[in-house]
Amino acid sequence: MIKTLKYMRGRDWFIAAAAAMLTVLRVYFELRIPEYMKQVTQLVLTEGNTLDMVLATGGWMLLTAFGNLAVMLVVSTLAAHVAANFATRLRILQFERVSSFSMEEINRFSTASLITRSTNDVSQVQIYLAMVIRIMIPAPITAVWAITKITSQGQREWSLAMSVAVVILLIFIAIIFKFAMPRFRRIQSLTDNINRITREHLLGIRVVKAYNAEPYQDAKFEKANDELTRNNLIAHRIMMIQGPGMGLVMNGLSIAIYWIGAGLIQAAGAQDKIFLFSSMVVFMNYAMQIVMSFMRMSMLFAMAPRVAVSANRIREVIETEPTIRDGLLEEAPEDSPAGIEFRDVSFRYPDGGECVLRDISFRAEKGETVAFIGATGSGKTTLLNLVPRFYDATDGEILIDGVNVREYRQEALRKKFGYVPQTAFLFSGTLRDNIDYGDSNGGETTEESLAEAASIAQIKDYIDSLPEGYEASVARGGTNYSGGQKQRISIARAVHRKPQIYLFDDAFSALDYRTDKALRQALKSKMEGATTLIVAQRIGTIRDADKILVLDQGRLVGMGTHTQLMETCRVYQEIALSQLSMEELVS
Repeated sequence: MIKTLKYMRGRDWFIAAAAAMLTVLRVYFELRIPEYMKQVTQLVLTEGNTLDMVLATGGWMLLTAFGNLAVMLVVSTLAAHVAANFATRLRILQFERVSSFSMEEINRFSTASLITRSTNDVSQVQIYLAMVIRIMIPAPITAVWAITKITSQGQREWSLAMSVAVVILLIFIAIIFKFAMPRFRRIQSLTDNINRITREHLLGIRVVKAYNAEPYQDAKFEKANDELTRNNLIAHRIMMIQGPGMGLVMNGLSIAIYWIGAGLIQAAGAQDKIFLFSSMVVFMNYAMQIVMSFMRMSMLFAMAPRVAVSANRIREVIETEPTIRDGLLEEAPEDSPAGIEFRDVSFRYPDGGECVLRDISFRAEKGETVAFIGATGSGKTTLLNLVPRFYDATDGEILIDGVNVREYRQEALRKKFGYVPQTAFLFSGTLRDNIDYGDSNGGETTEESLAEAASIAQIKDYIDSLPEGYEASVARGGTNYSGGQKQRISIARAVHRKPQIYLFDDAFSALDYRTDKALRQALKSKMEGATTLIVAQRIGTIRDADKILVLDQGRLVGMGTHTQLMETCRVYQEIALSQLSMEELVS
């Protein structure tokens, strides 16, 4: 937790320091009240004192109580302000860091864990920081100051009773923590597991319903939920012993103080009885404040392990350096050869046993359409992901316009691409927002530019038929559109950017053959001069490509046009025979 505080801004440190200083004033007010009680007691029991003297002392006591209330409200407000600002800062730092992560870091942390770290973990730290300022800072000050006040009373019997109570209290707290702390440490990891299962269930709800797998999912969730519940119950049941235990110590101490006080008062002379009685009242107040201070501190200590885990998890995200580092180049030199080139590229996923791509070499000239085909798991998508540096190649080089992609600034590199992922994703908002998403490479967004992109993507007629047109709403993930519509909107988004390089990762799979053909013809006529890389499963989608690369188990086993590969590549022939009719094969 302490290491995480380095991310707090200077202004918040100043506010926290002001709250700490006010806390000292608050403790002074709290400890001043028992002294006024002693004076009132002596005034009431001593003959010759007037009501005005009692009321004056009582007025000062009341004023001190109101002062304590005012300071407490100010400290609570400042504490909440500091904690909220710190939580905001942590969420911003995490969001910015996650945005810079490559897919390697995303997969290492997992999506469910990253969500928990930026929400539940931050909330734990926020609540704890506010409590530290409001409770942790005044508690030890109160305890030490009250102990000093007690020892100044000069009654060893009462001081001995207080010392015994404190020792019993510390032993009791230590035993509770020994059994409760391991449980609290597990809470966050179990919460991650609940988030993971819930998210998996929600994302796959259609599959779950289609296969009548609700009992299986229920059982999986029930197991994770029971484990978290059981862990929480055991931890909090142990901590619940703290309340009755503290009550036992407090009541026992009260009885001891009164019993000792009764003996001292009984044995004292007439003049000393009033002094001893008033001292007993003050001692009782101080003793209760000491016990309450230990109780507050123990409550914070109980929360500390869970908060420490949360703080470490937050810091782990913020301090993780992305494996993909920025280069320095904005643009390739003017005399560099245009196009994309792979030179003996191999790739292995982090912690993976074997390479999923081995010794891939090819060149895509400017304006060419290069397609990749192969069996599932042959490495097509992985190869495409290396071009925009979602991952970095393990071995070899990838050059764009004659420059290694590692030498480009990531922002400058990705400005070159129009990317359509394998799973089309739409953001919540409107169709206009989704087509005009992100940096448009300096181009101006107009109705004409939107219509042109939609027309190329074969989605314009559908959009025109909607009452709201381009202002039609889009749910998160595009769940209010079909798979084919989402793919075409994603393609329109890439086309609207007018990039130098198009990356289509199986982006036509949800389209019927007629729409597929019309879309490819529109792309070819409108994207002249742009380099296009297409990953596809259907030969019909790529047979007109300038160059087709055939992958098999991560290796390049064929390269050429459709006609050439039908003559020379056995893997391509097998794919063609499984998809095309005899007339199509002959033609």
